Amino acid sequence: MAAILSAFTSDDARERYLATVRRLIERYWPVERTEKHVPTSFGDTFVIRSGGGDGVPFFLLPGSGGGCVMWYPYVAELGRDRPVYAVDPVGEPGQSTQTAPITGGADWSRWLTDVLDGLGLDRVHLVGTSYGAWVALQHELDSPGRAASITIVDPGGFGRVTRRFMTWIMLSGLASFTPRPVRHRAARLLNNATLKYDDVHALVGGLFRFRRRLPMPGTFTDEELRRIETPTLALFGERSQMLDAGAVAARMRSLLPDVRTVVVPDAGHDLILHSPELIAGEIRGFTAQRPGGQTKEGSRR
Repeated sequence: MAAILSAFTSDDARERYLATVRRLIERYWPVERTEKHVPTSFGDTFVIRSGGGDGVPFFLLPGSGGGCVMWYPYVAELGRDRPVYAVDPVGEPGQSTQTAPITGGADWSRWLTDVLDGLGLDRVHLVGTSYGAWVALQHELDSPGRAASITIVDPGGFGRVTRRFMTWIMLSGLASFTPRPVRHRAARLLNNATLKYDDVHALVGGLFRFRRRLPMPGTFTDEELRRIETPTLALFGERSQMLDAGAVAARMRSLLPDVRTVVVPDAGHDLILHSPELIAGEIRGFTAQRPGGQTKEGSRR
């Protein structure tokens, strides 16, 4: 039986989507960059490197359906004194090419290890949102200590996908095809800031012509979370459609030995684009205390 891989519905759909991605990168990537394709066990992975300095690099993992372009509001700030790597994961729409199926968290851990090895990165500050946050934590469980710190933004892996969340996804998708004034009003009503990003909105049509064949995040057990000793910054949208922000934050504080949790008022699962300045500031402040990946006393809150 042929392997089930993610793919666009046609070559034309793929070419149109990638052309839009390239236009957005050329127009909005705020700093100089270099680009590379890294071979992995699951296909070539596209990576953009920005920033400079000799600090431990940031490595940015997008959410489901996302790619490197979603991080453009962050790379200038995060790259002020250290390199920043943004990635198109295999199996997601973007400039990577999937050649083998990914069936669970262990495969994602192996993929991320392959990418880091291919880039020659021994230590990184991992930053992931939603699905990418789940991948970051899975990698930490399989390769403990390789990350100097972990930042997770409204993460997957903390409960099953609910009907509420799927309804939000469906309504947001429908709203994305409405005229701009309607879409902007819907952004407020649905608590979804992504609907206000007019240029990024150009990618939406292509997402509906992409067949994503990736596993759903599993739910982390208490035993697994207790094993995460790497300093962790966990940010949640107060009105997250995917999880109970207060309950998950409290659970993490009770289980992780070194964690800072932040619940952002009025934000939902759109947190990564709802409050980029706040999140970038939190990340920089948190990692500045651990320039070489060392923990400090009193960091847990």
